[in-house]
Amino acid sequence: MDRLVFWLYRAFSGGIGCLPVGVVFRLGMGLGWLGYWIALPYRRIALENLTRAFGEETPGAIRRLARRHFVTLGGNFLSSLALARLPTSWFEENIEVVHPERLTPAEDRGTILVISHMSNWEVLAQIAPILFRREGPGKKGGIIYQRLSNPFMDAALREARARQGVTLFERRDGFGKVIAMLREGGGVGVLVDQHAGDKGVWCPFFDRLASTTPLVATLALRTNAILLPAALYTVSPGRWRLVLSEPIEPAGADAATLTARINQQLEAQIREAPHDWFWVHNRWKLPRPNLLLAGYKRATVYPPGYPPERLKPLRIVVRSSNWLGDAVMTTPALMAIRAGRADLHLTVLVKAKLAPYWERVAEVDAVLRIEPGDSVFRVASKLRAGNFDAAVIFPNSIRSALEPWLAGIPRRIGYAAKGRRALLNQIVPLPGRKEPRPPHQVFHYLGIARNMGAAVPEATGPDAFFTPAPLRAAPPEKPPGQVRIGLCPGAEYGPAKRWLPERFAQAAHRFAAKRPGEFILFGVPGDAAVGAEIEARYTEAGGVGRFVNRIGKTSLSELIDELASCDCLLTNDTGTMHLAAALGVPTVAVFGSTEPVLTAPLGPGHVLLRHQVECSPCFLRECPLDFRCMRAVSAEEAVAAMETLVTR
Repeated sequence: MDRLVFWLYRAFSGGIGCLPVGVVFRLGMGLGWLGYWIALPYRRIALENLTRAFGEETPGAIRRLARRHFVTLGGNFLSSLALARLPTSWFEENIEVVHPERLTPAEDRGTILVISHMSNWEVLAQIAPILFRREGPGKKGGIIYQRLSNPFMDAALREARARQGVTLFERRDGFGKVIAMLREGGGVGVLVDQHAGDKGVWCPFFDRLASTTPLVATLALRTNAILLPAALYTVSPGRWRLVLSEPIEPAGADAATLTARINQQLEAQIREAPHDWFWVHNRWKLPRPNLLLAGYKRATVYPPGYPPERLKPLRIVVRSSNWLGDAVMTTPALMAIRAGRADLHLTVLVKAKLAPYWERVAEVDAVLRIEPGDSVFRVASKLRAGNFDAAVIFPNSIRSALEPWLAGIPRRIGYAAKGRRALLNQIVPLPGRKEPRPPHQVFHYLGIARNMGAAVPEATGPDAFFTPAPLRAAPPEKPPGQVRIGLCPGAEYGPAKRWLPERFAQAAHRFAAKRPGEFILFGVPGDAAVGAEIEARYTEAGGVGRFVNRIGKTSLSELIDELASCDCLLTNDTGTMHLAAALGVPTVAVFGSTEPVLTAPLGPGHVLLRHQVECSPCFLRECPLDFRCMRAVSAEEAVAAMETLVTR
């Protein structure tokens, strides 16, 4: 098959070579126009890239530019087949070289011709011998290239270039011979505009971070060669102009900064004639799986004088959990994701009832609400309008993965749970179980951040997180020196997680006898009955101090502010417990049917009250026995824990 393709190429190029170059170029323009309409995947890539680079333009202007690009690309591609058979004299007569004096360095130094996929690459290949001869008599020239997969085509290419006096250096063979040629004063052409993957330097290109090869900068620093940016422009069908820009002096710069300067120069060249560059290459490709850059050896680098705030954002949407406690436990993972890139714009997609929480997290740029009654298609429409580059899906439900899939978000990241593997295209592998018992739930979510390339600390337990507290709050004022204790006796999961109401009342009464202050009951409307019982028992026992029942009377935003004013929270294993931890409020948390190893409050300074019984943890909503796990926790233990935390 390789041989057949080679002979078909030889026959076709031979026939094309009999026609004038201008005629061939116009035929190629027609093929390019046709390609715009039928090569849908390439058209999509070109439109996406042009939108990234020229987002300030209207969609109509972007489409017109894309059509012109395809037409120009078709003309240049087809005419390149005819150019390979033309004599060197044709290029000397028909290719205009602007600023040829810049090619010869003042000293006997090598020259690195910094080239890109602008216009007709065959023109660059044919004119290279002429350019390198202009450096001086006997000067050698070469081009670094990537070997073609077809061995017959590759052999023919190498033979043709050798006849022209150009040495081809294959990347896989190393760069020892390239360095030797440059040190002897020769010239080497190097392409710099392709995605460089994990080995590249991340620097701005059209104000978006792009992985760029540091090869050119490294060669210049190793050999003291001059960097000469060169751009080829299409003037008319069959005519081109080569512009040699101001040389870049490598001395005094490091490889990364030099690479960023080269990227900046390349962008300026493309802006002169944007239709001439190769837009069907995915220049801003997101690494897989490490789309975050915190773990890369080469840091993000900016050219001198470039303000980082000018970067256009990489837009990531994070699908939040639907429960308050779970949402809080995902916050360290979200914070790690945010720290992974300087250009990140982070949106949280969440049910409207939890939106106030994420609006208080400083790392979140925007909150997208799922209103009651929103269908999966309505949510997908909201996501589509956000033009997101990636979606991070914390919940394990099928719907949470279906929404970004329907929205067409290019990268969808999460665990392959509950039969949703087909909806994701970056599957996070479940960690192996090395410990005798599973780790805290926070590490489950941090696994997603780590898979994306975030720098996740190796923490040994939940106490390593939330230092300092990540939530912004405006707590109500309270008299100086007054102690304010929060009480949270509810649990939405079910009564099996609720400590006895009479124990809450006893603990508050006995604590108040030692240290008078204020007690505030927090909870949802469904906790009203148990709240009323606690308040009545406290009053009957003659409790001192102020007792305020705020159950069912606060929005989530109000709860955040009021909870932030507390010195301590006595609570069940519930969402409010985790919210207090995110606010830096120490908690006395009573556990019975659930497992604190999995869901203990995050951060230091909390006290967990739990008596291990034979049936705990059962994770049931209701206790089928005698509630022995909760009855084992006494009011005296809670009072002692509260005194410790308040004193601290």
